[in-house]
Amino acid sequence: MRQYLAGKIRNVAIAGHSGSGKTSLAEALLYKAGITDRLGKTADGNTVCDYDPEEVKRKCSVSSTVAPFPWGSVKINLIDTPGLFDFAAGFYEGVRAAGNVLITVSARSGVTVGAEKAYNLAQKMGRSKIIFVNKMDADHADFYKVLEELKATFGPSVCPLVVPVMDGDKVSCYVNLVDNKAYTYNEKGEASEVAMPDMAHRLEGLTVAISEAVAEADETLFDKYFSGEPFTRDEIIRGIHVGVHNHSITPVLCGSAVTLAGIDMLLDSLADHLPSAWEAGGETGVDSQGNPVEIECTDEAPLAAYVFKTVADPFVGKLSYFKVVSGKLSSDMAPINARTGEPERLGKLIYTLGKKQEDTAFISAGDIGAVTKLSATVTGDTLCDPKRVVSLPKMEFPEPCLPMAVKVTKKGDEGKVAQGMQRLMEEDLTMRFEQNNETHQQVVSGLGEQHLDVIISKLKSKFGVDVKLEAPRVPYRETIRKKIKVQGKHKKQSGGHGQYGDVWIEFSPHDGEDLIFEEQVFGGSVPRNFFPAVEKGLQECVKHGILAGYPMVGLKAVLMDGSYHPVDSSEMAFKTAASLAYKAAMPQASPALLEPIGSLKVWVPDSNTGDIISELNKRRGRVMGMNPDESGLQMIEGEVPMSEMSDFATMLRSTTQGRGNFQLTFARYELLPSNLEEAVIAQAKAMNEEKE
Repeated sequence: MRQYLAGKIRNVAIAGHSGSGKTSLAEALLYKAGITDRLGKTADGNTVCDYDPEEVKRKCSVSSTVAPFPWGSVKINLIDTPGLFDFAAGFYEGVRAAGNVLITVSARSGVTVGAEKAYNLAQKMGRSKIIFVNKMDADHADFYKVLEELKATFGPSVCPLVVPVMDGDKVSCYVNLVDNKAYTYNEKGEASEVAMPDMAHRLEGLTVAISEAVAEADETLFDKYFSGEPFTRDEIIRGIHVGVHNHSITPVLCGSAVTLAGIDMLLDSLADHLPSAWEAGGETGVDSQGNPVEIECTDEAPLAAYVFKTVADPFVGKLSYFKVVSGKLSSDMAPINARTGEPERLGKLIYTLGKKQEDTAFISAGDIGAVTKLSATVTGDTLCDPKRVVSLPKMEFPEPCLPMAVKVTKKGDEGKVAQGMQRLMEEDLTMRFEQNNETHQQVVSGLGEQHLDVIISKLKSKFGVDVKLEAPRVPYRETIRKKIKVQGKHKKQSGGHGQYGDVWIEFSPHDGEDLIFEEQVFGGSVPRNFFPAVEKGLQECVKHGILAGYPMVGLKAVLMDGSYHPVDSSEMAFKTAASLAYKAAMPQASPALLEPIGSLKVWVPDSNTGDIISELNKRRGRVMGMNPDESGLQMIEGEVPMSEMSDFATMLRSTTQGRGNFQLTFARYELLPSNLEEAVIAQAKAMNEEKE
């Protein structure tokens, strides 16, 4: 592939709601640019960007895909990102690597949550935005209704550049407001210029809006506008380019990825209006002392490349996708990994077009490529010149919120599960995996049910491990509520030396978790050298409560009295005596179960606060307060039993249409209501029988 300077590169992530036609639009752009000779379809599983077996099977994007192509003198690195919220890792990766975001909106569905999330993330990360109203060929498509929604949702920066002229329910032609020309498209998607239609006052209003936006974006054009002089086409293009770069203009175009109508004008807009990598690709990193370092996107600067995506394959090996922020990355280099401080030995440098790969000797500033077999490098790392070691800002990914326990279908595969999950976590930073030693379960956490389903499917296809998911066990605790004093006496005679240990221990509750052991023995009734044995016996006992076998917490034990035999007493005998005292005391000390309580923060739209508060009450939660957040959402704070939260993520997404999110962290243990104890004890008994 031909090499391009940073000033001729446009890095563009396609984002939007699931079903708005992102992958179909990528397919149309590639076809129109002459990269492919046919239009693939998501439903047929033959698109360039949805090539992963999981994507083909599910007929939707589950990860980001890079697809570069030339248009005129410009190279456009297209990054197709998933629209389903379960696969947000690919969405965040794509926006982090790109300098611009192309947001797709369905002409039938209008502004949806996915479009809002794409716009908000682009805004947060300082990315330029362009909106394409897709599916103009669909029934009930209404561009002007969608345009009003865009203005109401995203504000005055929204500026239409291409609009349709309707004849009933069909588009008769598309008007390019920059060129002031109208076009129709044949069945092959080829444009033909036609006479400008009569749009009455609408055309005048739209052109005035563009002129005002251009004037506000460029000071030199501002004076010309107010002097009453019309702008030339070049001045309009320059003004739009400046406005898009400084975020005062968000261009809106329209067309159809299926019929290819308007795709040529979209390609021209991507090349003309979006800032280049040279303009928007520079970043601020930090050196080893934490000092900020400005990094310019030029070939002449020292190397700094950000790894934004990792693909872990057990057969092909690891493939690391990166964006060169400055300098050149060539195959003969040994760049320093800023996180580890060690040099990395590079494998092959390649350009990717979906699953196709093309070797290259180097990748220059502003461009995007991939490298094979980086041993220690992971997503978020920076590869840099040894003379200037800098770390670029890492992408902050959404935290997983849906945990499920992994159950192997074939005994002995637990090790394979752990190895496979570790590899999958390299390529997906929105999943977590842990071995819970207390519940004896392997637990995987993701962003939703579909996310976990894909993880389990990949575990089987890539690593040959078949597993099922089930609700994770809750780590309960046991405690006592009453003070009790009991005797524990161990006496055994079996010829020769016997065993003798006798203790009186007072058990009482206390506020902490760990066992507190004290002794108040008078007169040497129990020799001091046996005290550690008594404590050790109790420490082993509190690992298992008497109600359901959960660890005993909040227990204070005071050794009050006892007796010993000068020959038969031993550490083992006193350890056993302590155990007998524990077993005798606990049933009499009003034992109870404790459940883990989580500290919860939920962010929801104002219209959903009542529903969520009602839902938390159903889950035995306590709402502590509610405050408006800077994101425009309401933040509800509360406390809720962890056992009630297994399906909260699914409920929240359904209730808020994906706008809501939450954080849940362990806070403390509280008494489990007595009416729930029986079910928990039965569940623990079944769990123990299963382990045996």
